[in-house]
Amino acid sequence: MPKLRRLTAKQILVVLVQFDFIVASQRGSHIKLMRIINDQKQILTIPNHAELDTGTCKAIFRQASRYISSVELYPYFYTE
Repeated sequence: MPKLRRLTAKQILVVLVQFDFIVASQRGSHIKLMRIINDQKQILTIPNHAELDTGTCKAIFRQASRYISSVELYPYFYTE
């Protein structure tokens, strides 16, 4: 049964940069990532913490799934 990984903000940043997201800004402990596809801005926000709770990782996965296929994201967020 697949299990959600507990990731750090740095690990999530590495994954999202692979999908052409760039760091647009940071305010406090939240990092705003952005990419432009077909003249449409796609924005994700992640907390910059050493280790994220599983609920936060799941929320980031759902948020990123709006822009990136969940099939492509799944191996980064879940273990087999």
